[in-house]
Formats: sequence, structure tokens, C-alpha cells
Amino acid sequence: MDKLFNDIFLKACRHEDVPYTPVWYMRQAGRYQEEYRAVREKYSFFDISRNPDVCAKVTRLPVDKLGVDAAILFADIMTPLKARGLGVEIVEGVGPVIEHPVKSGKDLARLGELDPRSDVPYVLDTVNLLHQQLQVPLIGFAGAPFTLASYLVEGGPSKNYHRTKAFMYTQPGDWNVLMDYLSGLTVTYLKAQIEAGAQAVQVFDSWVGALGEEDYRTYIAPTMVKIFTELKNTGAVSIYFGAGAGHLLKEWAKLPADVLSIDWRTSLADARRQGADKALQGNLDPSLLLAPWSVLKERAKKILDESDGKNGFIFNLGHGVFPEVREQTLKALTDFVHDYSQNLKKLVQKNGK
Repeated sequence: MDKLFNDIFLKACRHEDVPYTPVWYMRQAGRYQEEYRAVREKYSFFDISRNPDVCAKVTRLPVDKLGVDAAILFADIMTPLKARGLGVEIVEGVGPVIEHPVKSGKDLARLGELDPRSDVPYVLDTVNLLHQQLQVPLIGFAGAPFTLASYLVEGGPSKNYHRTKAFMYTQPGDWNVLMDYLSGLTVTYLKAQIEAGAQAVQVFDSWVGALGEEDYRTYIAPTMVKIFTELKNTGAVSIYFGAGAGHLLKEWAKLPADVLSIDWRTSLADARRQGADKALQGNLDPSLLLAPWSVLKERAKKILDESDGKNGFIFNLGHGVFPEVREQTLKALTDFVHDYSQNLKKLVQKNGK
């Protein structure tokens, strides 16, 4: 490699000393980038993920253009299920749409178990390629069982998840079958990415905030304990993300995940008060990326000040980058986070905190 490997992100995840706060952005590869839009004119979303050279290029773009401290694999949470024969398409402006929604646990039997080497070799080839090309850590990822189940049961995105919750309450046996299948798929998929070269993995539970604490503890927590316990044995960093899930942090704090990724609805201080003593990631409101620079900078500064220059914090958004964001804004934000946090850490060390 021409440059020294930048492992600051991994160190922050492990609560080790770092010279500045590392930063990366969820959905940092996407439609806000001119180069990505040019790629999409030639390839569909799933076609990109099936072409390792193209997928690696798209994954690298934010690292090259923004100077972020980690790359995240370009793929979709439905990729392993589609590879097993699930009828799903990514509809522009909508999200995953399922051809035949799941009605019972038996509906998953026809999919069978995931064999990464034969089902998603292109994903592993992309990870291996990026492992050789990148000078920053690569984050692999997968969807969490609840979030995957919500698409499978609802047939696509939902505003209230009524069908998913009804399935959970009225068909507990089938729900357990669903959770067992999806947890096994998630672990198998993530372990394969780690073996191919991913140094960290993030489990996206984007819609789990729709559940109350009791339902999470009863229907979801055992599955998440199983997943993160399995991941712990790999030595890779594990991250758990969910939007609107601040009320679940007491339960999350019990999980054997390394990093908890929170959104803007929960402050770092509130997360700590709820017992989240793991490394934290977040939590700028993505909408602020459209605000005047003075406002955006002040909000980013407030988050960094709240971290108090301490170890165990990764700057990110509370959800993903969206198409209307300007690339120059993200570049300026990345530079600001690096510079300001470096000075903050020096000040903290000087004052002996």
C-alpha cells in the first residue's frame, strides 16, 4: 500500500486512544455523487453489487472524495435473501418491494440456508478487492432480523408496521421460525464478509424503533444477543444501528455489540445516562446537511463538545445521506470534524481530563 493504513476508526470503536474523532456517513455512497449517478445510468442497483470492480469503485468514492475514516460496502440489506431466490426489487424512491410477502414460517423453507461462496460470491470478491485497495477499514453490513422481517411481512416499507407486529403477536411460533432463519442468515453473511476482509460490520435495525421496550425484550433481544455473541468470536468490530430507538438503549446496553449507533433524537449524554457505556456512533440529523454552513458547523461542534474529546466516539449521521445533499458539504463537514476534534482532544489532554 502506498499510504499508511488509517485504523483510527477501529481504535475508536475499541475505546483506544485516537488523535481525532473518526467520521464516516451512512449511505455515503449514493445519488448525491455525480460519479455514482453516472454508474447508475449503466447499471441497476443490484447489478452494481454483482460486479466487484464497479461495486468496489462505488464503495471507494466517498473515501477518495470526502476523506472519511472508513468505507462501507455498497450493497442492500436484501442482497442475501434475493440471492436465495426471494422475489424483491429496489424501487427508486420507495425501497425494497417483495413479490410474495411472508404469511407463515413455512414461506421461508423454500429459500433454504445461505451459502455465501455459491450464493453471493460477488459480495465476497468485492470485499476481498477492497481489502487490498483501501487504506481505511471496510465495514461490512447486514440487515437485522426485525427490519428484514418488516419488509418480508409488509411486502415493502411501512409507516406503522401493523402487519409485522400482528404477525409477531398472533403467530409467535412462526415469528420464532422467522427470527431463527434470519439470525442464521445474518451471522453466516457477516462472518463471510469478515473472512473476506471486512474489519468491522454494522447490523442495520433501521425500523426497530417502532417497538416498545417490552416487545423488544421479549421478541427481539434474544435474537440480537445470539447474533452479536457469534460476531464477538470473529474479532471484528460489531456495530448496532437503529433509528428512533433511544427508548431501547437500556436493552441495547446489555448486548455484546462493540458500538451502539444512535440518531439525533437521543443525545450522547442521554445515551450514557441509560447505561450505554460502549463506544457510541452518531448522531447528526441528516436534514442539517441542507442547513446554512454556520448552522451545520455549530450543531456538529455541539455533538463533538458533548463527546468531551473522550475516546470511544465515532461521528456519523443519525440516518443516511440523501440525494439532495451536496458533496462539498460533506467534505467540509468531514474536515471540520477532524480539525475541531483534534484541537478538542489536545485541550482535554492539556487540562488533564
